Amino acid sequence: MATMQKISVRFYNDREVRAIWDDERGKWWFSVLDIVGAINGQSDYARTRNYWKYLKSKLRKEGSEVVSVTNQLKLLAADGKRYLTDVLDYAGVMLLAQNIPNTNATRFVHWFASDSESIDGKSREKAYAMWESGLMETVEIGTTRGLRQIHGYLFGGLYDFAGQIRTKTISKGNTIFCVAAYLPGVLKDIDRMPDDTFDEIVAKYVEMNLAHPFMEGNGRSTRMWLDLLMKNRLGLCVDWSRIAKRDYLDAMILSAADPSRLRALLHGALTDRIADRETFMKGVDYSYYYEQDD
Repeated sequence: MATMQKISVRFYNDREVRAIWDDERGKWWFSVLDIVGAINGQSDYARTRNYWKYLKSKLRKEGSEVVSVTNQLKLLAADGKRYLTDVLDYAGVMLLAQNIPNTNATRFVHWFASDSESIDGKSREKAYAMWESGLMETVEIGTTRGLRQIHGYLFGGLYDFAGQIRTKTISKGNTIFCVAAYLPGVLKDIDRMPDDTFDEIVAKYVEMNLAHPFMEGNGRSTRMWLDLLMKNRLGLCVDWSRIAKRDYLDAMILSAADPSRLRALLHGALTDRIADRETFMKGVDYSYYYEQDD
């Protein structure tokens, strides 16, 4: 395996399912312990590990293919270190789930099988590719045009409005975003906002979120837009994995009246690892996780 590894984190019922890309074989490998914990609804690492040891021993005695296709790769743990971890590819995951006597296993299989084929799944792969291809370097920084470039790439071929400013008024919950008729003027005003300091950048981000210029995909696109702006102006970016989903969503709701909570969250998650692929990939995963329904 190459030193620079492509890491992904998927979320099932708010539980992480870590994966690592194998360039040589051209496929993803998924953490067995994460899958077992997700299916069993178990957060205790020791219990999950012991259950997997028991299940692996049982399957080995039965001559199950699950054991023979299990591989070991190094995955990043919560303590920041990498440990050899049992992993399975797509087919192996499906086999494993079939051997766990738990009604939740069926729901997990449905989620796992459909995730990569969903619009979010395909768009997330496009987000990864933006880094791999160097396309991120071509995006205009801090402008509506740059945001349209990001949105167009993420959702091109998935939505017919990819990269296009909406012409209909939209809302989410109790929030009504900028009325479509006023949107062109509002976006011009946002483009003129200063963005040299951290506070100015957050203020611009809040206004762009309130504008919500696209019919769908605003949050995912605008978070990437924010990171590019911070990288260019400050030499920093947000490590989104350090911001809990509920904290972020609550702070965004409050930001129209008081952005202080959002500023504090973002400031506490800043990192100078702007050239680190894993930080970017993990950021993409968490950004898409924020959009999943609870």
